[in-house]
Amino acid sequence: MHSRTVSTVGTAIAIMAGLVGTAVSRADQSAGAGSPETTARPLMLDSDEGELRTRRIHTDSSSPASSQFILKVSPKNNGSQHLVAGTEMLAPGAMLPKHRHLVQDEILLIQGGTAHVWLGDEERDLHAGGLVFIPANTWISGKNIGTTPIGLTFVFSAPGFEETMRCNSVPAGETPTPITPEQQKDCAHLGHSESAARPDNPKK
Repeated sequence: MHSRTVSTVGTAIAIMAGLVGTAVSRADQSAGAGSPETTARPLMLDSDEGELRTRRIHTDSSSPASSQFILKVSPKNNGSQHLVAGTEMLAPGAMLPKHRHLVQDEILLIQGGTAHVWLGDEERDLHAGGLVFIPANTWISGKNIGTTPIGLTFVFSAPGFEETMRCNSVPAGETPTPITPEQQKDCAHLGHSESAARPDNPKK
């Protein structure tokens, strides 16, 4: 009876090992099959390197935050499936219109100058080296209230909003095309974002 028990246990272990091995093998095959599309390419970029784009002209006479920006990390730039990052410069008096991202968290890094930031129900001045963490579904706007440009670095927790940014702009070197408020809404929809009813007024 003892030898039968040992034999049964041995058979069960062998079956379990076979199942685990098969599962691992299938997982490896699946991961291997998808790796060419999902493997991100390492990057080292200088401040002026990346996908430089020029914002389109608003037909409602509102002003975009800046005339140009650079997308540095995204699925199209280097295959990143988890992060999007880029930079832009805010001139004195320039404003980030009030908006929110419905899916992605965002981090803004402030390099130089002084920004007044509205975040949810709070507002305050931030200076060079300041950081803003914007959870998904949180309203955000800001303004350069200093006398020098502000360098902004933005990082998103997931891809998506870069498609809104591309929709609202053209590649650097091309003539910017007009964009209507309705087209801006369509662009926002691409990146799962929403603008306030009056983007020129951060408190509305």
